[in-house]
Amino acid sequence: MTARIVLLVTSPRLPAGLLTAAAWDVLRAYPVYAAAETEQAQALRSSGVPVTVIDSDPERLLAELDGGEAVVWLAGPAGDESFARSLGLRLAREPALAELELMYGSWDPPGARLLDAVAVMDRLVSPGGDPWKRAQSHRTLAPYLLEESYEAYDAIEAGDTDALREELGDVLLQVVLHARLAEELPEDDTWTIDDVAGGLVDKMVRRNPHVFAGAEVADIEEITENWDRIKKAEKSRDSVLDGIALSQPALALAAKILQRTHRAGLDVRLPEGPGLGARLLRIVSEARADGADAEQELRRTALEYAEDVRARERKNVSGDE
Repeated sequence: MTARIVLLVTSPRLPAGLLTAAAWDVLRAYPVYAAAETEQAQALRSSGVPVTVIDSDPERLLAELDGGEAVVWLAGPAGDESFARSLGLRLAREPALAELELMYGSWDPPGARLLDAVAVMDRLVSPGGDPWKRAQSHRTLAPYLLEESYEAYDAIEAGDTDALREELGDVLLQVVLHARLAEELPEDDTWTIDDVAGGLVDKMVRRNPHVFAGAEVADIEEITENWDRIKKAEKSRDSVLDGIALSQPALALAAKILQRTHRAGLDVRLPEGPGLGARLLRIVSEARADGADAEQELRRTALEYAEDVRARERKNVSGDE
C-alpha cells in the first residue's frame, strides 16, 4: 500500500480544535507535524494529539514517513501553499514515495470574511493604527455614510452589480468603523459590532413570525401589516410618522409621510394653496396614486437633462450647430 501524506487545512476564522469527525479520526490515527506553533497545534495537544514542529521541507516530512502508513501535515493559517506546491512537485517526480491527500478539517462559514473586516478595523482604530480613523466621531463620519449610501444607490440605478458590490463594501466600512468607535465611548454608552449584529438578528426574528414562529399569512400585504404592527409595539411611538428619517431628500420624505398616513387609514386633506411646497406635495401624492416614485422620476429626468447639457457643451466646443 502506498503511504499517504495528509495535508490538513483548517479555517483560521473558527476556534482552534473545532474540526470534523473525519479530521479527528486522522489526527488520532497518524503522527502529526507542523511548521510552527499555532493555536491549532496547542488545541490538538490539549486534546491528547501530539504535534511535532519540524522544518517545512518536503524531504524532512518524507523522512518522517519511514515506512509508516501515513503522516499528517497541519497546514498553517495561510494554508502553507508554497510548501504544498513543493511537496506536490516532489511527489510528481517520484509518485511511489507517497500519495498526497488534501483534507479540510474545517472551512469558513458564510460571512466569515466579516470577521476579517472587524479584525482589520480594530487594528486601524487601535493605538498604532490609522490616525485619521482614530480621530473620527459618529458626527464627523455622518456625511461619509450618506455619500457611500448614495453611491450604492447610483450603482443600483445604473444596473451595475459589480459597482454595487464595491459600494456596499464602502457602506459596510462605515458600519464597522462606527461600531469600533463606539467601543471607546463613555463607559455607560459603549457598544460593539456584536451588539449591532445581535440587535439586527433579534429584530429580523421578531418581525418575521411567518418564518420563525409559524405564523400564518395570506400574502405580502399581510406580512407588511404584521411588520408594522410589531414595529409599533416595539417602539411605543405616539405617531405613525415617528421614526421617519427627516434628513432624507424632500421628495422621498414627502412620499414616506404620505405612505405612513395611507397605511394608518388617516384621511388628512392635502394643502391646496398655490405655494410651491403645496404643489410639490400634491404632485408626490399623485405619483404615489399612479404607482410612481417621485424621487426616482425627478432624478431620472434631471440626469437625462444633464446629458442634454453635456451634449450642448460638446457641440459648442466643436463649433457644430
